[in-house]
Amino acid sequence: MTRQDDTTLKWFSGKSVLVTGGGGFIAASLIRLLCGTDCRIVRLLRHPAAAWPDPGLARIEDLVGDVREPALWDSLPDGIDVVFHLAGQTSTYEANRDPRSDLDSNVLPMLLMLQACRERALSPVVVCASTVTICGLPERLPVGENYPDAPITVYDLHKQMAENYLKYHARIGVVRGAALRLANIYGPGPRSSRADRGILNQMVGRALRGEALTVYGRGEQLRDYVHVEDVARAFVAAAAHMDALNGGHYIIGREEGYSIAQALQLVADRAAARTGKFVPVTSVEPPAGLSPIEARNFVADTHRFTEATGWHARFGLVQGIDTLIESLI
Repeated sequence: MTRQDDTTLKWFSGKSVLVTGGGGFIAASLIRLLCGTDCRIVRLLRHPAAAWPDPGLARIEDLVGDVREPALWDSLPDGIDVVFHLAGQTSTYEANRDPRSDLDSNVLPMLLMLQACRERALSPVVVCASTVTICGLPERLPVGENYPDAPITVYDLHKQMAENYLKYHARIGVVRGAALRLANIYGPGPRSSRADRGILNQMVGRALRGEALTVYGRGEQLRDYVHVEDVARAFVAAAAHMDALNGGHYIIGREEGYSIAQALQLVADRAAARTGKFVPVTSVEPPAGLSPIEARNFVADTHRFTEATGWHARFGLVQGIDTLIESLI
């Protein structure tokens, strides 16, 4: 932890924090980070889960419910100061298969939450998880907040709609809020339930089992890989500096571009250094029906968020892969 992180976390002392998607990948790192602070954390879960193993200074409560149901938002406990909205459907392919269901999962909960805040005269700080793929297929890199939105998938269209609802309600003073557009996230934590998410994590698991890693074609597309602990730090920084961020969206990444092939070779090399198991990285033909968003190149420009909050990504890809390997061995 840096001195900047310590100062940011102190802002949460005595506050009540709601984490939707409380059993998910980002939530695990976020809650772990907040456990060092004397705060109240309400995990909003779709299904009952095991109690948090070590709450530290925090007081952790569980609330089980469906974010798509109005009754849930009407029954939220009073006194919530911060909402980290992480719940949602995360598969591009599932969104294309069933757009209505994706709308219900990724847009409706945001609208219901904001309506409940308006009707109950609540005014929390809201930070929501969004995606850098809203910009579509960038023609120049790196990509910052000024790059025009051009969603080319149902999933990205709906994430943009959820952002816009939040921005509107921030503009009229119902809440104070911002969206964090996240690049490719990896690192220790719960496994994603979607096959097309958490690809780097999946490849680390394969390497540790001695299985070959596969890349579509030559794997030349650039990705910006950001460690989940850095993402958690970005969420707490956003909430604590909302006066500077209110009503906007912000890019969160490492600001380093690796081709997919380079990243997988790093996975193979770091796994071999730890286990002695050398696995090949093999090229395979892309499957039929591959989404056009897979062809994107992306590198983040985070300077606006850094200037407003003092946050910067700490984990380089080699160090980050090593932390993931250690968590899985």
